Amino acid sequence: MTDDSRAEAPPVEPAAAERPPLKLLDRERSLLQFNRRVLAQARRADVPLLERLRYVTIVSSNLDEFFEVRVADYIEAARQPGTGVSNADLAAVAAAAHELIDEQYALFNEVVMPALQAEGIVVLNHAERNAAQRRWVERFFETQVRPLLVPVSLDPSHPFPLVANKSLNFIARLGGRDAFGRANQIAIVKVPRVLPRVIRLPDELCDGRQGFVLLTSVMRAHLGELFPGRTVESFSQFRVTRDSDLEVDEDDMTNLRQALRTGLTTRHFGQAIRLEVVSTCPSELSRFLLQQFSLPEVALYKVNGPVNLVRLNELIDQADAEHLRFPAYEPRWPELRLPRERSIFARLRETDVLLHHPFESFEPVIQFLREAVQDPDVLAIKQTIYRTGSESVLMDLLIEATRRGKEVMVVVELKARFDEEANINWAERLEAVGAQVVYGIVGLKTHAKLLLVTRREGRRSGDGRRAALPRLRRYAHLSTGNYNPRTARLYTDMGYLTADPGLCADADAVFLQLASQARLKPPQHLLTAPFVLQKRLLRHIAQVADAARAGRPARIVVKVNALTDPALIQALVQAGEAGARIDLVVRGACMLPPGVPGRTDNIRVRSIVGRFLEHSRVLYFRWGEGVDDEVLYLSSADWMSRNMIRRIEVAWPIRDPALRQRVIDEGLVPYLHDARDAWELDAEGRYRRVGESGPSAQQALLQRYSS
Repeated sequence: MTDDSRAEAPPVEPAAAERPPLKLLDRERSLLQFNRRVLAQARRADVPLLERLRYVTIVSSNLDEFFEVRVADYIEAARQPGTGVSNADLAAVAAAAHELIDEQYALFNEVVMPALQAEGIVVLNHAERNAAQRRWVERFFETQVRPLLVPVSLDPSHPFPLVANKSLNFIARLGGRDAFGRANQIAIVKVPRVLPRVIRLPDELCDGRQGFVLLTSVMRAHLGELFPGRTVESFSQFRVTRDSDLEVDEDDMTNLRQALRTGLTTRHFGQAIRLEVVSTCPSELSRFLLQQFSLPEVALYKVNGPVNLVRLNELIDQADAEHLRFPAYEPRWPELRLPRERSIFARLRETDVLLHHPFESFEPVIQFLREAVQDPDVLAIKQTIYRTGSESVLMDLLIEATRRGKEVMVVVELKARFDEEANINWAERLEAVGAQVVYGIVGLKTHAKLLLVTRREGRRSGDGRRAALPRLRRYAHLSTGNYNPRTARLYTDMGYLTADPGLCADADAVFLQLASQARLKPPQHLLTAPFVLQKRLLRHIAQVADAARAGRPARIVVKVNALTDPALIQALVQAGEAGARIDLVVRGACMLPPGVPGRTDNIRVRSIVGRFLEHSRVLYFRWGEGVDDEVLYLSSADWMSRNMIRRIEVAWPIRDPALRQRVIDEGLVPYLHDARDAWELDAEGRYRRVGESGPSAQQALLQRYSS
């Protein structure tokens, strides 16, 4: 792989490998930097307006998970000695989060919503609604909302209610006395989750515009009616974010599924981490809420607009304005490589097939499994499941395969964060029809994406009967992404269909080990975590470093979603110091600071944020000039410590020269030259957008597959 976009490497100091470890960037602040890049999409004039609003909502969704998981862990680390996390670090992360959220709401209020209003799409508050609209809203409140509301006035027999994670509520300070003559002042009203947060007004009331009202605006306009005989002196929306990482003691239980099912009932009521209120919330009410949730002042986020912008996705879905969305794109079936009229098994006996999603359809993967289910010669199907969704054609096909009498084994990862309930439900449905379901290895998440089919094949005799000893042949699908048809249209990933005996035998060994937990020989072709993946990657980086010191071609290009593993980072730093040219395309958190004088001058880090979520993991190493001096892998694993030592992961080599070149041409080179969706990282942890009018990797791939 060649790339002439950079100058020759500077001279290398002989003692580079002996230098102390490089100080790394903070992971939490790096995650917030990623969300800044997502938010920047909402500023781009070349992004359709409703999609710009969608990026604003994506930031809110990302921040919810950031607080639920990362900040919760960060708080715990700050409490423990020896973790390297201090209260000052925690305060710095909180300050960065406050700044980002303030920018988000400023962009929402001052740019995105006025632009939508100019397009005739308006969100009307009570003051902006005319008499006819107010009458319609009043009827909606009386018939659809009020019957579901249960206002609670607080007193000793009505204590502060248990508020669920991310649920939206109102707090009100009341004047006067209640029906029993008491002056209890504080009341709480839960906003029903079953109701839409964005309600479209009838077109005939909107004078040619598309008018919307928020559920919170409807409730706010009629809040006083919930407390007859009293006055609402002040009020605010509020929402609390809680620690939602589901923890179970795997050393002290007999059934993981039952333990997780029990844990799901209490997950929504973990430790409070963040409190959101509107900017107009009186200080006495915010202080009261902080006290109730045992939160410090720094955990209070006053927002200038709707609390929980995520639900504004409903406006995007309801608006009639196709010109304000990305142009529709239908992923393409790879007709030349997988003719629809041919059996996929027959085609894989001839050649391996690479699929590049979402530019190419995910349907061939579904068809591969469907063909296996319907083929009487298929004897066994094995598959890993990490995130497949609450509705899944693949799971339905596995259930059907079991009903048809095939041997079906499914490795269901029950601890896939925020997908635990869906995965538990699928596990129970699969077990109910007789499939063999296992949950991986205690203490390790199964994150590998594997689908293996075993088929009986053999020559037939002259009368058409099968030979006495037919052979068994395996077929496999390996992927960088989840078995989820919906996200396959939104995430960039690469899938690999193969009948290669070595890869398939290795995949079968992975399934065998996940079920039996037996000591097996290391796979010959697959790299698996936690056993050999990190070691092999470190070895390849060392090979590249040695080549650089010897003056041979030395090149590393890695595309992953996160780079936070200290061992891999320090190895990359040493390879760069040796003179290797290193390009890292890291979508999210990256702790390696590039461009540090004398340390990481040879390392460039960039992030791509575009229409699709970058998700594929592609790893390229070159340590010489010969054909055997380079290797290219696709992988399920990001370069994080958890993926290397606490997960079941796989990486597999692309050995076919044509497919290898295709992965390079589509999965690496366009991203190194992207000048529209790319951001470059500097030594201080700041990102700079590369350009606004140059080539875009995602757009180039869309055009390639549309032609």
